[in-house]
Amino acid sequence: MKRGLLLAAALPLLLAADGDVPELVLPIACKLGQSCVIQNYVDADPSPAARDYHCGGRTYDKHGGTDIRLQSMAQQRRGVAVLAAAAGTVLRVRDGVPDVSVKTAGQQAVDKIECGNGLVIAHAGGLETQYCHMAKGSIAVRPGQQVAAGAPIGRVGLSGNTEYPHLHITVRKDGAMVDPFAFGAKPGQCDGGRNIWAASSGLSQGYQAGQVLNRGFATGPVSMAAVQEDGADQQPRPSRDGPALVAFVQSIGLHGGDLQRLTVTAPDGTTLGDNRAAPLDRDKAQYILFTGKKRPGAAWPAGRYEARYQVLRAGKAFIDERFSVVLR
Repeated sequence: MKRGLLLAAALPLLLAADGDVPELVLPIACKLGQSCVIQNYVDADPSPAARDYHCGGRTYDKHGGTDIRLQSMAQQRRGVAVLAAAAGTVLRVRDGVPDVSVKTAGQQAVDKIECGNGLVIAHAGGLETQYCHMAKGSIAVRPGQQVAAGAPIGRVGLSGNTEYPHLHITVRKDGAMVDPFAFGAKPGQCDGGRNIWAASSGLSQGYQAGQVLNRGFATGPVSMAAVQEDGADQQPRPSRDGPALVAFVQSIGLHGGDLQRLTVTAPDGTTLGDNRAAPLDRDKAQYILFTGKKRPGAAWPAGRYEARYQVLRAGKAFIDERFSVVLR
């Protein structure tokens, strides 16, 4: 996918311990694994197939960067800063692209502006970082400006070729795209090269094979669109006089064959819902599962309602998370 905004320059900056390029800090002001997640890695397969640096499927064909996804549009509207991944000089900036999902705008509307609002920063050792899908009017730097590692440079948006709010960051070395999780890896090598993310980034702690993006309770069936809009904070909030009580989970990075189960129990231990989904027929970039029950009487009994979400992969527990809501 073309994302534009190319140039080259460098400053004599602090380099990584094993030489030649700087380490990269987390380029977004969120808590990885809590308020944001890795949605996609770089596609390491030159063929029409897709394979990430771990030889997994957390990517798609020709994807040339790392996608760090927010939980919802509501979170994006509150404002999440994009940060410079390393000290350097701003090379080029583009702003003015509307924050509209490509599903609404259509592919033709983002032709040649797939990156949306974004910018490029040059760093030491011939390294460049490019930041895409930023919010219209949010870019806070100009070409020629020097920035420190971690400096705010704008906000996450929904501009360009994207369906959900996220930061796409591409890393290049001497003009060629590289994977910061596998810098210097040989073609076709699994887990090769070296990870140039700084330890403080949380991105140097290993491969994310899939996880829960959102989980919570609602008063009825939950759609993917509703969760992508408001995340865990579905309205109206569950209450004792609510028409139903439904637990939901939005997961990413699931594999074909994965077995999911979501259960809800009442304060007295009785089961309100038990959704044992059929094995997935193929890999899923995202998936939503919910279960629950209509209100059985005039009001739900007061107390804590517990939910448990489990994913079995190849017969072993891959995800096992519990969450709850208290009705008073």
